[in-house]
Amino acid sequence: MPSDAKILIVDDHEGTLYALESALAPLGYRLARATSGDEALKQVLRGQVGLLLLDVRMPGVSGLDVVRYLRRLEQTQHIPVLLLTGFGTDPELTAAAFTLGVADLVMKPVDPWTLRTKVRYLYDAHQRHQALEQEVRELRALLKDPPDPGPALPHPDARVPYQRDAQNAAAVTPTPAPTPAPDRT
Repeated sequence: MPSDAKILIVDDHEGTLYALESALAPLGYRLARATSGDEALKQVLRGQVGLLLLDVRMPGVSGLDVVRYLRRLEQTQHIPVLLLTGFGTDPELTAAAFTLGVADLVMKPVDPWTLRTKVRYLYDAHQRHQALEQEVRELRALLKDPPDPGPALPHPDARVPYQRDAQNAAAVTPTPAPTPAPDRT
């Protein structure tokens, strides 16, 4: 079973929610549902959402409005979003969606195999990204407060007296002239 982050499916039609849940069930991820943009925002802000499957056109807060809001918040700006639309391709919608950083725009009715493939890829990539961010935070914390290495060990050369070899000693130190022997006569 993957991480405990869930996939939030948002659509204002109960039948579509059921069909999307059925298509994604074989993946084994935790699924949650919302029937409005407001409800989706509340669930995402509570945390633990790893992917958002979001209908574009809903009464009240639209799917694009939800994405606009999420992209402004640091905690939610990297959650991958798949937008769902049943109204065919619309160049303005496509441009707006990709400008907001939506991962993909999926047409309804959705092909279950294609949806599972996209969801698995996006969800897993997001989880890997989250894990790397956590590791970076932990490493930065270690750099700020490094663990105590214990008492410092003396340098290995500190135990050995410094010695010159005979050749270097002769080159550096002039040899004193022999002193004459005392006269004993």
